Amino acid sequence: MSRAEAPASSLYHRVVVWLLFLILVLPLAGTFLYSIATSWSATLLPSGLTFDWYRQLWADPRFLNAFGHSLIVCVGALIFATVLILPLLFVVHYHFPKLDGVMNVLILLPFAVPPVVSSVGLLQLYGSGPLAMTGTPWILIGCYFTVALPFMYRAITNNLQAINLRDLMDAAHLLGASTWQAALFVVLPNLRKGLMIALLLSFSFLFGEFVFANLLVGTQYETLQVYLNNMRNSSGHFNSALVISYFFFVLVLTWVATLLNKDKDR
Repeated sequence: MSRAEAPASSLYHRVVVWLLFLILVLPLAGTFLYSIATSWSATLLPSGLTFDWYRQLWADPRFLNAFGHSLIVCVGALIFATVLILPLLFVVHYHFPKLDGVMNVLILLPFAVPPVVSSVGLLQLYGSGPLAMTGTPWILIGCYFTVALPFMYRAITNNLQAINLRDLMDAAHLLGASTWQAALFVVLPNLRKGLMIALLLSFSFLFGEFVFANLLVGTQYETLQVYLNNMRNSSGHFNSALVISYFFFVLVLTWVATLLNKDKDR
């Protein structure tokens, strides 16, 4: 490539990137503008701007309860998944590496069954009797745990393969560490990035999950997405403020997690 062609190619790539960025940002920008508009119907731009919709949203006790419910079930499911999946992955990759292929198939089974079908079975199983949990956060935590497993398994597995687990454990054993000491103080710190990616992906997906929450708990334990669905007939400005608040929360959470990761790498 000649020197004259290089700037042209660079400009072309920049234009493509900026076009893609605009395509992704424009719907969000339009939603935000609608969320701060006093009214916007037959004109190109809104007739006025206000943050009253956000004040109404964050002053609504029902919204705050739904927001808290979503946080509780998502964090609970991720803690449960982390406590189970980390020891499982360590045992599989260190002691039984041939089982990795079988685990890859088993771990994807939650995606093989549609959420509506799973919900019907769960309603029949946990709707009555000694294990009645329908309408409680416990059934959601269990469902979200299974949904988060594929995200966490793949992200942490890739991280384990990158750090060469067996060589790392052998080196720790040569220095006098036991298997559990090596796992806790050598392997686990090296899995920080993979675990962070897994948690962020899982949380972003679970925080916006609607089908399980609507069918299994509904308004008995109203989550954020169920609240948004129940408020669909209210003001469009109010709903836009809710969508932007949800997006901003996930964005800030991702930024903080990335910042913490960078600080630890220095």
